[in-house]
Amino acid sequence: MNRCESRKRRRSFSPDRGSPEPGVLQPRKSNYQEWDVEDVCRFLRMKGLGKFEQLFRDAQLSGDVLPMLTQRDLEKAGVSILGDRLKLIKCINTLWQNPIDAKVFNDPIHGHIEMHPLLVRIIDTPQFQRLRFIKQLGGVYFVYPGASHNRFEHSIGVAHLAGQLVKALCGRQPELRINHRDILCVQIAGLCHDLGHGPFSHLFDGKFIPLTRKDLKWKHEDASLTMFEHLITSNGLEATLLSYGLVLPEDLKFIKEQIRGPATRGDRVGVDPKGSEWPYKGRPREKGFLYEIVANKRSGIDVDKWDYFARDCHHLGIRNNFDFERFLKFARVCEVGKRKHICTRDKEVGDLYNMFHTRNTLHRRAYQHRVGNIIGCMITEAMVLADPHIQISGAGGKIYTISTAIDDMEAYTKLTDNIFEQILYSSKPELWEARKILNNVLCRRLYKWIGQTQPAAEAMIEQEEFNELANQIAAVAPSTSLEVKLGPEDFIVNVVQMDYGMAEKDPINKVRFYCKNNPNRTIKIRKDQVSQLLPERFTEQLIQVYCKKSDDQSLQAARKQFVQWCINRDFTKPRDGDIVAPELTPLKPDWNNSDGDSDDSDPWDELQSQRQANSHRSLAKAFD
Repeated sequence: MNRCESRKRRRSFSPDRGSPEPGVLQPRKSNYQEWDVEDVCRFLRMKGLGKFEQLFRDAQLSGDVLPMLTQRDLEKAGVSILGDRLKLIKCINTLWQNPIDAKVFNDPIHGHIEMHPLLVRIIDTPQFQRLRFIKQLGGVYFVYPGASHNRFEHSIGVAHLAGQLVKALCGRQPELRINHRDILCVQIAGLCHDLGHGPFSHLFDGKFIPLTRKDLKWKHEDASLTMFEHLITSNGLEATLLSYGLVLPEDLKFIKEQIRGPATRGDRVGVDPKGSEWPYKGRPREKGFLYEIVANKRSGIDVDKWDYFARDCHHLGIRNNFDFERFLKFARVCEVGKRKHICTRDKEVGDLYNMFHTRNTLHRRAYQHRVGNIIGCMITEAMVLADPHIQISGAGGKIYTISTAIDDMEAYTKLTDNIFEQILYSSKPELWEARKILNNVLCRRLYKWIGQTQPAAEAMIEQEEFNELANQIAAVAPSTSLEVKLGPEDFIVNVVQMDYGMAEKDPINKVRFYCKNNPNRTIKIRKDQVSQLLPERFTEQLIQVYCKKSDDQSLQAARKQFVQWCINRDFTKPRDGDIVAPELTPLKPDWNNSDGDSDDSDPWDELQSQRQANSHRSLAKAFD
């Protein structure tokens, strides 16, 4: 930890945490696990529960057994009244929910964050510290200078919000029987959910690995599980986990299931298999709502999104329209069918639509920015060229490349955004071409933007066709002659899928709400009950086209081929189509239908435009 995180000294008992009465001694040790029976009794006196001292003495209940203490244990010890047992359990739970020796981080998004000592122990490992050197938004930093934040602070923020939500549910609904193990496991899952990210975040598993290891289906969540296991074993944290009351291997399974989902048949990992009663092993059905906190596979409403919405908007300079604090206030677990889900008040449905609208805005303005995307393509290109020539040592001294480092967590721990500088400043002659590409990125000599189009909703491009699009554009022969012949290698086509996180589905249909009059009964709210101005469709494709050549003749030819390709495929007209290919756009009649609602045009201008269009049609016929 460095001073920037403002980690504070151990806290003493403060008035708002229940300061001791005059003349009452505090426990001699700040770590409750080191307390003997008399220290526990001092704690009970300090909390106004001194009448149970003798019962604790008789049962020899010391600090190390407090995390495992249940109502049944207290009843056996002689606490006969249910209310007293609940009061004791709530009091004892404060030891790990708000531990005395917690550390404080000063975060620009969430303010002062208290982190449990176990979480701090995980943070202080090489595997977690690696996240300091992986940009949260990858190549977007080359477009938005403020987007310099890393996976490190995002992961801490997610752990904080996960704790906030699970503790809010615990305090609001004691009948859920959320215990300290549940709280710690949820926070650890939030902290470690992004351990598997590679250089430049999603660029690595979204672009680089599919190009270098085509037969491998791999996502960063897979590496997060493997890296988490490596973190625990290589740092000897099993004993530490046990000392804080976790049960192994049950709780480790629970943590990993929160990150990746349930294990299905054949050890495959994914969604709930059809026909399976309960796919999870870490927690039973009655605690299934805990799986909706860090990575919600049901509706997509989870604390991971809450943090990156707030954090990314802050660093990008984009307004965040979603207020997760309100969700925390209204979150409640309700029964839906045979399962329990996290629900919210009916009046919050508009705010949830705002959340998904914020997601869409971030993708349009930042994550899928046309310049950020081509920079990502160029960095990927350089990494692919450098892959066979970069050596990374792993376990037992075995050497790995960039693409094979994912097979060994010791090697993968060393793989960060630093690979950019490693290639850029290398003197190896075999890295010359990769160095040239990265130098072009720094000097802003980027591949040139040609244009963007969209297919109709019913004619979206399937993933199997993605690799053929450059060939299709290069094969197009516009009706006007071209001075330059371009090949498929001269084009880069990027297909962007825009949605609300669930393809063509409305994610709000997966959410259940409760009303003020009956908070235990859930309802479903249809889109037409919210507003008539909400989206009719929830998914679309954007097709972005670039050209590697930069001379004027090549760019002119590329733009004409692109416009002709859009005509042939019946895609939307590129925004600058009338400017870059005015002789082609009149050939497609539905591209030239004027908007009947428009009343701000000049009749003389319309007449001139019509004459110009007729002239272009005549010119096109002459070439035919």
